[in-house]
Amino acid sequence: MRDNSSDYRSLFLNATPMMDARAPVEFHKGAFPGVVNLPLMDDLERQKVGTCYKQHGQQAAIELGHQLVSGPLKAERIEAWAAFARANPEGYLYCFRGGLRSQIVQQWLKSEAGIDYPRVIGGYKAMRSFLLETTEQALQQCDFILVGGMTGTGKTEVLAALSNSLDLEGHANHRGSSFGKRATGQPAQIDFENALAIDILKKRGVGLEQFVLEDEGRIIGKCSLPLELYQSMQAFHLVWLEDSLANRVERILKDYVIDLSGEFIALLGEAEGFKVYAERLQQSLANILKRLGGERYQRMAAIMDQALLEQQSSGKVDSHRGWIEALLVEYYDPMYGFQRENKAGRIEFVGEQAAVLEFLRQRAAS
Repeated sequence: MRDNSSDYRSLFLNATPMMDARAPVEFHKGAFPGVVNLPLMDDLERQKVGTCYKQHGQQAAIELGHQLVSGPLKAERIEAWAAFARANPEGYLYCFRGGLRSQIVQQWLKSEAGIDYPRVIGGYKAMRSFLLETTEQALQQCDFILVGGMTGTGKTEVLAALSNSLDLEGHANHRGSSFGKRATGQPAQIDFENALAIDILKKRGVGLEQFVLEDEGRIIGKCSLPLELYQSMQAFHLVWLEDSLANRVERILKDYVIDLSGEFIALLGEAEGFKVYAERLQQSLANILKRLGGERYQRMAAIMDQALLEQQSSGKVDSHRGWIEALLVEYYDPMYGFQRENKAGRIEFVGEQAAVLEFLRQRAAS
């Protein structure tokens, strides 16, 4: 039998298959990428056992747990664990603290299915602490630089072209602006933090000690940047990415019209997908009504509504350029221009995409 493990670094670096024996409610609050939830107890069973533990102690709680998970239900759960173990012979199982629940799963797998399967010592809590420390250590030990620039300059494209980038918006599954919400939703806050830490760990594992991030606010959709990271970002140096207004309009058109409508249609079908996409676009504009002011909002909303009608009837997206350009010039550009002035002392380089990429690659190599 393989030994139980507390080598969290190796588990994450190797993307080791892991089976999470916690209850679904615990799993959905926070988990690790690719992990499979195969609980010892469901949410109601866990609640009953927890109440029993508080009122009558551990032994009574264990006995109740065995009563609740018995007979065909027990056999069904053991078969699910055994199937995972057979499919992932190099994997591990864990519970919250690596204690009673994972030990019971281990024992039942051995006695009922004849499978020796190791667990993670310390469980979810220890692995989560390890990942929080991974991010904190990187902030203390590594060099970071930010990519800033007006909306639509292609900051995400720059990150995608670099091996030492950390794509915060990618991990948050959100494009970062008022219009950035995607069709497929966002991860839980803890899942976002865990995925980011594992990304850092893997990049440091291959020797990278300098990272490039997009200059972000504290919140990306509903995901918050780890506080220490956000605070550190206020002092990092920047490169400032530039591009023409025409190119920026085309990039926004692709992201927020062509790609977003495609996401919703793929998810919900043609009619429903387009309807929900159109409502999302209209709501995104309405969300910034106060900051736009009534007149500008009404003007841009009218252009957007007409563009959506045209897109729905003919598939053409040309008319969307009207509200996109107005939004960039009248709303986003003044806001980002003000930010650039405030950050001027930290800007190391200014240029278009090819020049910025060359600068960042040379900087990483020096």
